[in-house]
Amino acid sequence: MCEPILILVDADACPVKDEVFRVAARYAVKTIVVSNAYMMLPKDANIERVVVDQGLDVADDWIAERARPGVIVVTNDVPLAHRAVTARAEAIAPNGKPFTDASIGMTLAMRDLMTDLRSAGEITGGPRPFSKADRSAFLQALDAAIVRLKRDGHPT
Repeated sequence: MCEPILILVDADACPVKDEVFRVAARYAVKTIVVSNAYMMLPKDANIERVVVDQGLDVADDWIAERARPGVIVVTNDVPLAHRAVTARAEAIAPNGKPFTDASIGMTLAMRDLMTDLRSAGEITGGPRPFSKADRSAFLQALDAAIVRLKRDGHPT
């Protein structure tokens, strides 16, 4: 028997929490919102709040420890996405980009390269602003991930 579908949200800087809640409600999927500080959430029996201690990677560690097949991790944190994919969980960025076995290595390498370039002063700008197209791509990716997991036998 497959484990139930579960959505874990790396919530501290997540711009698509409302979209997660909307899609999760449509499929009645349990959602755990993990953050370092208290945040308001909708009153819904399928939405749970976990506030972890302050500290580097504490929320990431909490999420990674629970990543498994049937779990969807919503994060923009590439190392956390790598840990989720390694645990056979689904990982989706807020812009809708799925992290996969095939893409995570290159994504990690690009992240490291950009970090090095920024620290050397070569790049001074940040990422492009979050857009409506990103939000739409995220909604489609999350919906597709839930449908795929249901097809694979994971209950909601």
